[in-house]
Amino acid sequence: MDLSEFATQIFASQPFSQFIEARLTEVTSDSATIEIELKPHHLQQHGFAHGGVISYLADNAITFAGGLALQGNALTSEFKINYLKPAQGKKLRCHARAVSHGRKQAVCVAEVFVINNDTVNNGDDGAEVLCAIAQGTVVKAG
Repeated sequence: MDLSEFATQIFASQPFSQFIEARLTEVTSDSATIEIELKPHHLQQHGFAHGGVISYLADNAITFAGGLALQGNALTSEFKINYLKPAQGKKLRCHARAVSHGRKQAVCVAEVFVINNDTVNNGDDGAEVLCAIAQGTVVKAG
């Protein structure tokens, strides 16, 4: 089984990822990208993406990036997130990569972007706006 098939199979087996309607869109040997089309149930009371949705993206992308770098199943052992600005748009995209790894542990970083669709006000349809950054440690499972 190749890397992409392995990652796709793991992602498809995550009930919460399916529930939140996330999609694994890209993987490499040490990185992963996950996206969510924002819908009303992903938002908080001010119309911004809920912090829990953003946090989910960062955590899961970090775990995937670390697991891919470690070449196996993995778990997050810790992670931290900084919310930079409210996320309001049509889609969230998180890209994570392992910046360092050994045999059992990887340290990863993630950037979460909101894809803007506000052409009426600012004409930048499709522009990515950085809304959060995260760092985490991933350990090999089992």
